[in-house]
Amino acid sequence: MRLGILGGTFDPVHRGHLDVAEAARRAAALDQILIVPSRVPSHRGAPHASAAHRFAMAALAAQPFPHLLVSDIEMESAEPAYTVHTLDRLVQRGADAARLFFITGADAFLDIPSWKDFPAVLDRSHFVVVSRPGHPVGQLAALLPGLAGRMKSMPRDVPNRPAVLLVDAPTAAVSSTAVRDHVAADAPIDDFVPAAVADYIHKHRLYSRTPEGIA
Repeated sequence: MRLGILGGTFDPVHRGHLDVAEAARRAAALDQILIVPSRVPSHRGAPHASAAHRFAMAALAAQPFPHLLVSDIEMESAEPAYTVHTLDRLVQRGADAARLFFITGADAFLDIPSWKDFPAVLDRSHFVVVSRPGHPVGQLAALLPGLAGRMKSMPRDVPNRPAVLLVDAPTAAVSSTAVRDHVAADAPIDDFVPAAVADYIHKHRLYSRTPEGIA
């Protein structure tokens, strides 16, 4: 089975995340994708919503899609979550490293040199990097010249050795920051997140400027 992993803070999950997952699934013929919310993100400040709320929103977003499954593998520890450790744990639990595909947007991948155990982390699995608005995958080789030799436009046959597989696909121009800002301004977020996630945010008053909205 080809298994994709899409990690993140998901504060909150939004349509851009789902678009990236779908583009990766189609391009790499993935059988299943794990959505992996981080309890304690390693590259960001403290999340605005609690781990429980962020996990619940990710579960609601994934529910309509039979190929998406939310994993609590990064919820088990109060230590910062690192991709290299998550991939190692999946292999320890029986996943085939040769059939693991870590999914990320091109904007996030630009920070890969700062990730723990770089560049060795790139040997843990394939990396599927999907274009994001303002960050086309076609620019990555020039921006990360040291990794250009690993990069391949999504081939018909996936290489046996771990590679950085580039997927040029349209994805929604939305960010978690934009969602939070819209909620704080009492502006609609229906175009940014699935309806079930929007309902959850409003029900629990997440990201509101009022004290009751503190998650």
